[in-house]
Amino acid sequence: MASARRKARTLALQAMYEADTVGHDAGVVLARLIRETRISEDAAGFARDLIAGVAKNKPRIDEYIKTYARAWPVSQMPAIDRNVLRLAIFEILIDNRIPVKIGINEAVELAKAFGGDNSPKFVNGVLGALVLNVKNDESVEI
Repeated sequence: MASARRKARTLALQAMYEADTVGHDAGVVLARLIRETRISEDAAGFARDLIAGVAKNKPRIDEYIKTYARAWPVSQMPAIDRNVLRLAIFEILIDNRIPVKIGINEAVELAKAFGGDNSPKFVNGVLGALVLNVKNDESVEI
């Protein structure tokens, strides 16, 4: 059974995907999803924090994606992959409350559950390159 945090990440991802693909407000979508799934208030709060954090840092996050997924312009990559990466980059580099290994694993699990056949490998590769390079580059603020 999935942990409460994984369920919260899943809801945050679903809300971000809907906002990205059809233009709905991610916070409104998340509120609806929380009502429909009846997750704990702690998990709901975590999902809201994820949505707010990604929204606040989206330009910075997308710059990381542009840098480490050069073969795929952000606007042209599959929406689910783009949003899995946004969520993971926020958690790993900006929020920084979970170990990198767990952040990457959670992103790969989301990619397996919602993405295409190549999504897990793609997400893992982008995040692996990003973490390796950003953590080794002292001039990059994380």
